Formats: sequence, structure tokens, C-alpha cells
Amino acid sequence: MDAIRFPIGKFLPQVLSSHDRMQLIAELPSITQSLRQYADSLTETQWEKNYRPDGWSIRQIIHHMADNDMNAYIRFKRALTEDAPTATSYREDLWAELADYKHIPIAHAIGLLELVHERYIIILSQMKNSDFKRTLTTEVLGRISLDTALQRFVWHNRHHLAQIESAILQNNGK
Repeated sequence: MDAIRFPIGKFLPQVLSSHDRMQLIAELPSITQSLRQYADSLTETQWEKNYRPDGWSIRQIIHHMADNDMNAYIRFKRALTEDAPTATSYREDLWAELADYKHIPIAHAIGLLELVHERYIIILSQMKNSDFKRTLTTEVLGRISLDTALQRFVWHNRHHLAQIESAILQNNGK
């Protein structure tokens, strides 16, 4: 089940060089480009396909990506401006059942992701190497550096893109 739930594997942080960081930052625009390609090719029925039994639909995954990235961006900014803040979590399972996930067009969630990523890229590209050593504490990962937070951010998006691709392949584009 883990192979289906985590199609790219579980998150494993690594030590990053400046070059590694720049590669991760450069990857951010491709995330929403991929989502836009899906938006252009999928029907309303296909948006409701799940990537696994009892898993989220493609629609829920994309709305979750927007919610998650907004939260991650705020946590990141707090870590840049506060001394080792504690990041709050949220009930993503319950958020996925709220009305906005059902009624806001996918294009709006993708647009929101693009804007958050644009702001994130500006901050990331202006940070010094020492800034990436700043920390925050999360419920899931404990105390982490901003280097790890950046890796987790990109991994999370890759993870959900792989789930979407899996749902599309399982349903043969139907």
C-alpha cells in the first residue's frame, strides 16, 4: 500500500549545496505547468478519479496542493522572521471535504499555486546560505532547517503529481 500511497517513496532529506537548492527552486514553475496540462486534458468526470481506493480524487489533490503550499510558505516566512517557530498543522483530511474543494474550479487552485510559488521563488532566490540553516519545528518532522523545508516542499509537490499521474494511468484517461 505504501508504494501506491507514496509513488515516489517517502521523504528523505539530504544535505544540499547551493547548486542543489537552485535546482529545487528552478523546479517550482514546472509543477503548475504540469497541472495546467492536466487541466487542459481532463474532463470533469476524470477530476473525480482517485489514485487509490479510499484516496483523494485528482480534484482534492490539486486543492490540497494549494492549501499545503500556502501553509508551507507561511511557515517558511515565519522561520525567516522568528526564532525557531513552531509550525501549526491542519486537518488536511477534513479540509479536503470542505465546499471549496467541491465548488472552486481547478484553474483557481492552480492559479493560487502559481502565485504562491512566484512569491516563494522571490524569497528563496534572495536568501543567503546561512538563512537556510534557520529552523522551525513541525508536528511531523520535528525541528528542521529551511533547507529541509525546501526539500519537503518540492518533494510534496512531486509526490502529488505522481499520484495524479497514477490516477490518470489507472483510469486509462477515462
